[in-house]
Order: sequence, then C-alpha cells, then structure tokens
Amino acid sequence: MSPRRLLALGYEYVPHIVERRPPFREAHLAHIRSWHERGELVIAGALGDPPVGALFGFDVADRATVEEFVATDPYVVAGLVASTRIEPWAIVAHRPLGDE
Repeated sequence: MSPRRLLALGYEYVPHIVERRPPFREAHLAHIRSWHERGELVIAGALGDPPVGALFGFDVADRATVEEFVATDPYVVAGLVASTRIEPWAIVAHRPLGDE
C-alpha cells in the first residue's frame, strides 16, 4: 500500500492569540469550513491549550493552493499568525474519527 500524500500546513500563532482573535475568529472558522466543503482541506485544528498554533491537512497536488488558503485566511490577514510552514505529508496510517 502506497502512502496517501497530503500537504501539511502549520501555523505558529502570535503571543496572546486567545485575547487577540475574537474579532477575526468567526471569519477564520468560516474560511476553514469553506475550504473543507470544497474538499481540499481534509483536517484542521488548533495545537495546544491554550493554542500556540494550528495544523491543517490539504488533499491537493500543488503548494500554490495551500498558499492561497494562507493568503486569504483572516487570521493571517490580521497578523495573528507569526509563521507558516508547508510540507508534504505521507500518511501511512489513518482511520475515521469519532462517528465517521
């Protein structure tokens, strides 16, 4: 079985993200939902408690698509993301989550 290939996007948030995000949170979550509904974003979520970053998995072939997501994400536009990283992700094991 060949590994499933995704592109992983990692965000590192700015300090005090929880206090700074409220004006942009709903738009950020709507952005994520939109890309998920398009079928390009397959998994997404914050890392840490409180969050220090986020991780996204894209089922797309080209990096430019992920770069478009980043450029149009309200958190990025608002300066709430300190850094990003896009890397190929070879998935060798997975299962549906929860009730899926």
